[in-house]
Amino acid sequence: MRCAILGFVGGAAWLQTQATLPLHAQVVMLALTVAVLGLFAVHCLQGRLPLRYKGQRQFQLASRPLFGLLAGFALGFYWAAMLAQAALKPELAKANEGRDVTLIGTIANLPNRFEGGVRFNFAVEQVERGAMRVPPLVALSWYEGYRGEAVPIGDVQPGERWRLTVRLQRPHGNANPYGFDYELWLLEQGVRATGYVRQDGRNQRLAAFVTSFGNLVEHCRAVLRERILRALKGKEYAGVIVALVVGDQRGIPQSDWQVFNRTGISHLISISGLHITMIAGLFALAASALWRRSFFTRAQLPLLLPAQKVAALAGMLAALVYVLLAGFGVPAQRTLYMLAVVAVALWTDRLASVTHVLCLAAGVVVLLDPWAVMWPGFWLSFGAVATILYATVGRTEVHHGSGVAVLAAGAAGNGALPLLQPRRAPLSRRERWMADLKMAARVQYAVTVGLVPLTMLLFAQVSVASPVANAVAIPVVSLLVTPLALAGAVLPDLLAAPLLNLAHGTVWLLAQALQWMSASRFAVWAAPTPPPWLFCWALFGTAWMLAPRGWPLRWLGIVTWLPLLAATPSHPADGAFRVTAFDVGQGMALLVETSGHRLLYDTGPAYAPDSNGGNRVILPYLRARGIGALDAMVVSHADADHSGGALAMLENMRISWTSTSLPAGHPIVRASPRHVRCEAGQGWNWDGVLFEMLHPSAESYGHAGLKPNARSCVLRVSAGGKAMLLAGDIEAAQEAELLLRAPASLPADVLLAPHHGSGTSSTPPFLAAVRPGAAIFQVGYRNRYHHPQPQVFERYRSLGIDRLRTDESGALTLEFNGQLSVERYREANPRYWRHP
Repeated sequence: MRCAILGFVGGAAWLQTQATLPLHAQVVMLALTVAVLGLFAVHCLQGRLPLRYKGQRQFQLASRPLFGLLAGFALGFYWAAMLAQAALKPELAKANEGRDVTLIGTIANLPNRFEGGVRFNFAVEQVERGAMRVPPLVALSWYEGYRGEAVPIGDVQPGERWRLTVRLQRPHGNANPYGFDYELWLLEQGVRATGYVRQDGRNQRLAAFVTSFGNLVEHCRAVLRERILRALKGKEYAGVIVALVVGDQRGIPQSDWQVFNRTGISHLISISGLHITMIAGLFALAASALWRRSFFTRAQLPLLLPAQKVAALAGMLAALVYVLLAGFGVPAQRTLYMLAVVAVALWTDRLASVTHVLCLAAGVVVLLDPWAVMWPGFWLSFGAVATILYATVGRTEVHHGSGVAVLAAGAAGNGALPLLQPRRAPLSRRERWMADLKMAARVQYAVTVGLVPLTMLLFAQVSVASPVANAVAIPVVSLLVTPLALAGAVLPDLLAAPLLNLAHGTVWLLAQALQWMSASRFAVWAAPTPPPWLFCWALFGTAWMLAPRGWPLRWLGIVTWLPLLAATPSHPADGAFRVTAFDVGQGMALLVETSGHRLLYDTGPAYAPDSNGGNRVILPYLRARGIGALDAMVVSHADADHSGGALAMLENMRISWTSTSLPAGHPIVRASPRHVRCEAGQGWNWDGVLFEMLHPSAESYGHAGLKPNARSCVLRVSAGGKAMLLAGDIEAAQEAELLLRAPASLPADVLLAPHHGSGTSSTPPFLAAVRPGAAIFQVGYRNRYHHPQPQVFERYRSLGIDRLRTDESGALTLEFNGQLSVERYREANPRYWRHP
């Protein structure tokens, strides 16, 4: 059974690595199911068949796990393929992108309000105007002003029916190495189109509430969130309280997430398995106590139904309600399914093996959501529980009165271990406290050590401060803040406000301690994301370290961590350089690497007040590569699509110096540790690679009337007879100036298309002087500027220049080592959910 479930999870995970889906998955799935059932029946009947052969029993015992693993793998693969085909089917036609359409539907989730707009999912019921086929669920943004339009925002609430005029496009996200896969996330949510609300007099609310179970749940979440935000108006950590009650983490700013991640307590800032188990346990204890006392009547209810079964049912229902409030995330699902298996085992008088419980929970999660295996939460959640079981089960002595010890021992493989363990005399209260404290320390040690390889694989870093931070935060958040927040969310306002403010004050005090812990540069150990073989080697060593007492030389396990933690980032050879052009949407951001230095040219756009190309794209990439510092950063000019992520980079990355064309009082200049104004004639050599600044001229800074584009920093990088020209947003006048001032420095093998391929740049004389073999267009998918302009894009084609677009190819990696090679991220990492 366990092997079959593990195979099922593995098969679903393997499907998510495929570029295309298998044909006729439904037919294959049906045939596999019939075959597996038939083979299983024959396997079960082998002992009754007249056929006998030598070693039959041994063969049965050896083949059963392998058979279960292979059968489960095939079923998991085709089950995931079948669900994927169904999820991809409701697709918006490419010809219908950008067309106005009037829809009638309901608000399907908790809206995310931000400065200047709101985002929400819209369940389409009817296409009223604009004949086209629209997917049943779309994600919409409603802005106050968009593309020059003044659009009043409606007060949308979950469950309301609205008529909206919208403009849609197919799911599309930025595609970068180690980046968040927005297209996969949309597929998992069932969203097959995104768009925005247009200005239209027909936009209006049609019904205050449409009754359905999903709408009722989301409405309750919205009411609770509004109560909390009203009681904590203007409070710094109100978003944390909301996250603990309804699982909505969108109100927590990135600066706070950075502190939580560096201290390793981000798993607590949500409705985690620990919180769900605690709430379920409290309700179970209350129900058991009341049932045993027959609710203080003479009904003698325990004679009708045992109190243990009532407690299990009450705890399960409490957990279900809390998980629904959480938005049904993977950690919450895992806990719910584990509690359900235990409750069913108790009701049916069957002892549940803890490994069966864990495997069943994983199987149910993947059965309902095969894309869950693509997110870190799935592996961290199940990995943490598996680590605790491996390090504690069967190693705890059972004493009368030691609740933690009894529970740990009761989690043994056959569920009957407590009956087989020798029992000692009852412990005193102090001894019980010491035993529980010792058990808690052992669990914390096991989780801290056991998750190091997995954390390095998923995040390329491990929190050194995590053990101390969790030792403080777990009891504070789980035993104090969460109960206060839950009580404050549901009690009358007179009682709610003091409780919520007390919870917020506790979080504030905890945050001060966490900020102090995270401030040290040694709070986190970072290294490049390990290859699979290195991860497996470190995992083996970790299992060796956590082996039972008496296992030989357990300390040697830490040796397997050395290549994991001491790895250094890859780099080009001397005299060569590598350029990574990120897919940041409508903006520019490129990383230039030599054998010993790194330079960032532009930082991408600002997506929202707290989201930009720096913290959403560039920093995750650098951290996954194990890059903790940059030697230089060039911000070509002040436009937000080039400088939007600069402040985030300066706040979160050590940067030796910056070079910009910005005025002296600009925030980026003030935040820079050392600032150099970029001017033509500047140059330096790093590891045999020449960097030359070609524009702007020193005299241009005296012309107050020049636009920021006209002073874009133009940088040429060359080595080994190969060169790349980074042209920023210069326009025709600046191109002509470069032709007059530095024509010999313009030829390059690769050109970063000036101004994203706009109609004001890329003049024929300039392209003739540069003579590039390839050009990069860093543009956003269906951007409002229509970059690159069709006539300009055609001009590059007519000159025989290879045109590379980040909106189509994703991030581009160019290797200049005497020859030029180009890797397109979408082409190198194809997935069935990505449009080619």
